[in-house]
Amino acid sequence: MSSSDIFIGETIGTAILILLGGGVCAAVTLKASKARNAGWLAITFGWGFAVLTAVYTSAPLSGAHLNPAVTLALALKKKGIDWDQVPVYWGGQMLGAMIGAALVWVAYYGQFRAHLTDREIVGEPAEAARTKSVEARETAAGPVLGIFSTGPEIRNAVQNTATEVIGTIVLVLAVLTQGLNGEGKGLGTLGALITALVVVSIGLSLGGPTGYAINPARDLGPRIVHALLPLPNKGGSDWSYAWVPVVGPLIGAAIAAGIYNVAFA
Repeated sequence: MSSSDIFIGETIGTAILILLGGGVCAAVTLKASKARNAGWLAITFGWGFAVLTAVYTSAPLSGAHLNPAVTLALALKKKGIDWDQVPVYWGGQMLGAMIGAALVWVAYYGQFRAHLTDREIVGEPAEAARTKSVEARETAAGPVLGIFSTGPEIRNAVQNTATEVIGTIVLVLAVLTQGLNGEGKGLGTLGALITALVVVSIGLSLGGPTGYAINPARDLGPRIVHALLPLPNKGGSDWSYAWVPVVGPLIGAAIAAGIYNVAFA
């Protein structure tokens, strides 16, 4: 795979991943959406199908890593990808994540405006202008940040990081042991389905504490977009938490690669 193929494939694939994954979060969250309050099952399966679609689309070009943690693990894996390819993968993943998040805003533009100008959501106009929202004042996270990025139910940096590490270990071990293509440097056809189902399982079993980022680009790229978008009364982007869904998955990926190299390679 050439560097251009890798970058284009990861950009397209990650954009689709975030468009569909963030899209299901928007559908469940926003007040004027037909899927409002559809619940956690809708979100977990929506993200699983997002992974499936994104992998099948991008695998022929880049091997469909779509996740800096997966890329790191494949660089650490015996006979994995070359280290000079890692920045190309990461660059495409970050750009794709930001494009996907922006497309969610476009697709739900009217719903975002209706939600963020609703007095039940942001309070009275005078209060909203002063505090942006009750949630923004209390947690530094605005009322629609969950559409873009993850956040903890209980804010404890050690536990939150550990949760992301554990979830990412499960994901990466499944990718390395079952999901890779014949060359062992990306996801294969069957691997796409396996990985999608693993993501659903992680969401159902381990997603409750932090919202299961398990992917630094999936969280950081959309968080940047949230900070930049002209959303009324959007509140904060919770930058004090932003390091957890970046550092946790990268640590988890390194541990998973180590386990794989010792036990399976």
